[in-house]
Amino acid sequence: MQKQGLLNVGFGNFVVLDRVVSIVNPSSAPMRRLREDARAEGRLIDATQGRKTRAIIVTDSNHVVLSAIQAETIGQRFSADEGE
Repeated sequence: MQKQGLLNVGFGNFVVLDRVVSIVNPSSAPMRRLREDARAEGRLIDATQGRKTRAIIVTDSNHVVLSAIQAETIGQRFSADEGE
């Protein structure tokens, strides 16, 4: 069995690397709509531990993961993990 990489999205929460489609900033209106639509449809995963949302991660299963870690930081982790 091949080991799948995990992406640390903060506070002990992880997402499977191969499932990540995008990592975006939550400040724009379309990203706010994406978050609200996902919440209404039961596809939202809140991994912020009660902190401010600083990144939104979209997966290939159309789930939306909220993270309290900056999108740039998660992007750097993603790039570093993919290189292994």
